[in-house]
Amino acid sequence: MTRTRALTPAMRTSFARRALALCFAPLLRTFRNVMNRFERFPEPLGEAELRYLDGEFRIVRPGSFVRCAVTGQAIPLDDLRYWSVDLQEAYATPEAVLTRMQERGRPMP
Repeated sequence: MTRTRALTPAMRTSFARRALALCFAPLLRTFRNVMNRFERFPEPLGEAELRYLDGEFRIVRPGSFVRCAVTGQAIPLDDLRYWSVDLQEAYATPEAVLTRMQERGRPMP
């Protein structure tokens, strides 16, 4: 004669969790992959349009680079350090900033 043991509430919960995990594991893996795909946005390859503010800029149209207003050189957004809030222009180097200031007739600091 075999003796059966009564399941405690903790054992039932544990059993139910394991059963659910085994049944839904492939489905959860699929959803996990889909969610990760949408969390990481692919970086756009075109030219971005920005609004330059004091000490920061806002992205108006997504892109991976902007063009220097003086040299025409492509500047990746991660490397963008120089811009004019008044003229709403980006610059690749400090020399490009000085060139633009001289063109506009502003005194050099």
